[in-house]
Amino acid sequence: MTTPIAILGATGYTALELFRILARHPHARATCATSRFDAGKPVCAVHPSLRGRIDLAFSNPDFGEIASRAEVAFLCLPHAASAEAAMALLERGMKVVDLSADYRLGDGATYRQWYGHDHPDAARLGTVPYGLPELFRDSIRGATLVANPGCYPTASTLALAPLLRAGLIAGPMIIDAKSGVSGAGRTPGMTTHFTEANEGLSPYKTGAHRHGPEIDRALSMACQRQTHVLFSPHLVPMDRGICATCYAPRARALTTADALNCLREAYAGEPFIRVVDDLPSTKHTLGTNFCDVTARVIDDTVVAIGCLDNLVKGASGQAVQNLNLVMGWDETAGLMA
Repeated sequence: MTTPIAILGATGYTALELFRILARHPHARATCATSRFDAGKPVCAVHPSLRGRIDLAFSNPDFGEIASRAEVAFLCLPHAASAEAAMALLERGMKVVDLSADYRLGDGATYRQWYGHDHPDAARLGTVPYGLPELFRDSIRGATLVANPGCYPTASTLALAPLLRAGLIAGPMIIDAKSGVSGAGRTPGMTTHFTEANEGLSPYKTGAHRHGPEIDRALSMACQRQTHVLFSPHLVPMDRGICATCYAPRARALTTADALNCLREAYAGEPFIRVVDDLPSTKHTLGTNFCDVTARVIDDTVVAIGCLDNLVKGASGQAVQNLNLVMGWDETAGLMA
């Protein structure tokens, strides 16, 4: 017996990754995929790599129909539209994992500041579990709604949180992160056009990226005190991957071995965190739900690094990891292939 799953906004890269993972999941299967623009088309017409694996057509996003065809929904929708869908599906008794940023921030004022409009479901802000299992597993288990983290916050928070918790580093923290082009989504744009992105590397939204306040909130929750980061993302000409290099002053006498031991102790037994002695690469996590982390102490500065696949551990793989926790399944189900 498998649990039927709906994917809303099912034409993008994160949805494709969800289809791939669910196709091998022992307890779940995709039974409903919505798209206003492509309703009626076979899923494989938009995602040709799924030919012979997914026999499903896109439908219009009618919430009553979705609830009749699925028990859990993954939301791969734009901001605000995702919250509207979450409210409608929760009212119909469904469980929801939201891959947008609608429930990642803690209050309506912060959301309005960064997204430019009022939140459609502001009363729930601050109460929805933040879906980073390695740090907030207990709050995710059995939840009806989970806020799936962003890709940059996942890599950065996993690299920094244990060091902050142990009092090994202090602020200010600087995060210099690089992302592949798929992080911008499937809709074409000037900066992600091949001739614009190829053979180049460019910073964007330094100090003004919406993942900045998300990282602040995640680290503050993990450490039970207010933190602040300066976040500078960069676009690199590769398909997928995140490498977050984080810099922070050391808070006391410290060696590289001390920092690595802190990470190892924090993530002992974690199935998807690999603490590595060498410097990680996005190639090492490509197509997997692993996040590779390491640290170095250089003079008075601690350098913590996190690498992951932005479409798997940074999005859809982590969403399935959260699904597994919500449903009480083995946390690694569908994710170790």
